[in-house]
Amino acid sequence: MNTSDDIKNDFSKGSVRKHIVRLAVPMTVAMLVQMLYNLVDRIYIGHLPEDSANAFTGLGLTFPIVTLVLAFTNLFGTGGAPLCSIDRGRHETAHAEKIMGNTFTALLGCSLLVMALCYPLMKPILYLFGASDATYPYAAEYLNIYLIGTPLVMLATGMNGFINVQGYTKYGMITVAAGAVVNIALDPLFIFTFGLGVKGAAIATVLSQAVSAAWVLLFLCGKKTTLRLKKQYFKPEARILKSIVALGTTGFVMNASNGAVQIACNATLKSVGGIMLGDMYIGIMTALNSLRDVVSLPIQGMTNASQPVIGYNLGAGQYRRIWNAMAFTAVIGIVYMALVWLILFLFPRPLLSIFVEDQELLDLGVPAMHLYFFGFFFMAFQFTGQSTFVGLGKAKQAVFFSLFRKIIIVVPLTLLLPRIGTLGVNGVFIAEPISNLIGGLASFLTMIFTLRRMLKSAPAPLPAAEATETEAEPATPALPQDKQ
Repeated sequence: MNTSDDIKNDFSKGSVRKHIVRLAVPMTVAMLVQMLYNLVDRIYIGHLPEDSANAFTGLGLTFPIVTLVLAFTNLFGTGGAPLCSIDRGRHETAHAEKIMGNTFTALLGCSLLVMALCYPLMKPILYLFGASDATYPYAAEYLNIYLIGTPLVMLATGMNGFINVQGYTKYGMITVAAGAVVNIALDPLFIFTFGLGVKGAAIATVLSQAVSAAWVLLFLCGKKTTLRLKKQYFKPEARILKSIVALGTTGFVMNASNGAVQIACNATLKSVGGIMLGDMYIGIMTALNSLRDVVSLPIQGMTNASQPVIGYNLGAGQYRRIWNAMAFTAVIGIVYMALVWLILFLFPRPLLSIFVEDQELLDLGVPAMHLYFFGFFFMAFQFTGQSTFVGLGKAKQAVFFSLFRKIIIVVPLTLLLPRIGTLGVNGVFIAEPISNLIGGLASFLTMIFTLRRMLKSAPAPLPAAEATETEAEPATPALPQDKQ
C-alpha cells in the first residue's frame, strides 16, 4: 500500500477546496479527452466535402443509442465508485474491492445484452428517432461498427471511476487520453485518406476504445493502485449489486433521460420541420448539443470531483466539510456558467461553425442557439444539487431531480410548445431554458435544506479536524443559521 498517497488522499483533512481542485483539473481534462471520441467524429463529419449536412445529421441520430450505452455504464460505474469511496473512508478495503469486482462483471454482462438488442432493432429505432431516407444510411453505417466496441467503452468508462475515487485522477486521465489520441490520429486517416467517411469514424472510435479499456484494466490489476481488481470478487452478489444499482440509478437516469430528450427533440423537429427542413433542424440540434457538452465540462468536472470528497467525509463523519465542498463548487459553477452564457450569445456563428460548415444550417442555427442557451447558467444549480446528493449516497433525491428536469419538464414542453400559436420549431429550443430555470433551482434548494438538517443534527467535529479545517479554509462560507 502506498502510504504517501493514502495521506494525500485523506479527504477528511486539509483544505476541501484544494482537494476538489486537485481532483477536478485532471478529471475535467479526462472528461474532455473522453468526449473527443465523439466530438472529433462530429467535427470531421460536419466538414465532409460532400453531403456533410446529411452525414452530420445521421451521426446525430445515433446519439440516443450511444447515450443508452453510457447510461448503462453509469448505472454500474457511478453506482459502484461512490460506494467504494465511502468504504475507503471507513477503511474497509476488502469490501471496497468486492464492489469493484461486482461492478466489472455487471458492466461486461450488460454490454453484451445491449449489443444483442440493438443490432436486430436498429432500423425501426432510427426511423423512430427521426431518421429519413437521406440520413438513415449514415446512421446505420456508424452504428453497425460502433456497437462492436460496446464492451470496450463500458469497461473503460465504468471502471475508470474506481481509479479516480482513490485519488489517482492523473492515471484516470491517461485512461481516456491514450484512446483519444489514437482516435484523433486515426479519424482523418480513415475518414479522408481511406475515403471511408462515417464508417471510418466508427472504426477509429472502436480502436481507440480498445486502447482505453486495456489501460484501465491493467492499472486496476497492477501494484500502483491501493484497491485492486481481483478475480475472486467477480462473482456477483445480489446485495452488492442492489446497492450499486440503487446509487447508480442516478447516473443511469441522467443519461437515459438525456436520450429521451434527444429522441423527443429529433422526432418533433422532423415532424414540425417537415421534409425540407426537418433533417436540417436535427443537424442544428446535434451541433447545439455538442457545444453544450463542451462548455459544461469544467463545471461537471468540478462537481464530479466533489463527490469522492463528500463521500469520504460522509464515511469519516466530517459533515461540515461536506457543506464546504458543496458551497465551493456552487460558487465556482455559477460564476463560470454566467461567463459561458455571455460568450455564447456574443459569438454564436463562429462557435457553431466548429461543428458544421453548411451555410444554410448556420443561418438557421444562430437564432436557435440564442433560444436554446438562454438562462444556461441555471444549470450550475442542477449540477451542484445532483452531484451533492450522489456524494451523500441519497439516490432517490438525485434520481428524482434528474427525472424532474428532463422527463417532467423538457419532454412535455418539447412536444407541446411547437404546437402552440406560431412557435413551431422554436418551441423545441425554448423548452431547454425553461427546464434549466425550474429544475436547477428545485434541485439546489432541496439539497440546501437537506444539508442544513444533516449538519444541525450532526455531532461536533473532532478537535483536530476542526483545527485543520479552520486553518486551511478561513474564507469558506459559513453555514446559514436555521430560523425557527
